[in-house]
Amino acid sequence: MTVKALFDAGALRYDTNRRQVIFCFDDFYGTLLDLVPFGPPERFSFLDLGAGTGLVSALVLARFPNAEAHLFDVSEKMLEKARERFADRTNVHFYVGDYDNQALPGRHQLVVSAMSIHHLSDGGKQRLTAKIFDALVPGGSFVHAELVLGATAKTEARYQRHWRDHLLKTDIGKDELARIAERMACDRPAALDDQLAWMREAGFAHVDCYFKHYNFSVYAGIKPEAA
Repeated sequence: MTVKALFDAGALRYDTNRRQVIFCFDDFYGTLLDLVPFGPPERFSFLDLGAGTGLVSALVLARFPNAEAHLFDVSEKMLEKARERFADRTNVHFYVGDYDNQALPGRHQLVVSAMSIHHLSDGGKQRLTAKIFDALVPGGSFVHAELVLGATAKTEARYQRHWRDHLLKTDIGKDELARIAERMACDRPAALDDQLAWMREAGFAHVDCYFKHYNFSVYAGIKPEAA
């Protein structure tokens, strides 16, 4: 089953289990929000890649209500849930498409992504990083909350064991755990050092990792003003 089909099938349940699946939810998403380089009243445009049901955009807009949100996702059903979430807003826009082989819509002061780009091959991740750089205005930021691969086979095994043990302690039912495992089988994470290197190669400055707990990390970079 393709990634699109898996997330189409899981659209109704996706947000319900997110806090349980991501054992460091508050710090993970909280760090992403803290890295948005604007004050709460400011107006800016941001692109949410792999936006899904709109969870990340909802968090951003809760803190920055005057921002203009652009949600891009391959799953029509996920974006249907996002449209319901933002039905009363006029500052949210939706784009159905595959960021792996399509142009990104518009140019923005900020690009965010969470738990999505790890579905691409390493080559796809590198190409997308370059497209994100091009989609930012000079001075714009990319903030990425993402899975990372362990630096060695042993550390990766430890990551996976920790995550599996956590999931088994939740009250998520066996059928849903099986669906989560099916989605995770499509994961193709890359090592953190590689992901930071790809950002620098694309032209990003001030690239750094600001949060990491086992296989969950948040890192960011800035497009130079002169770019």
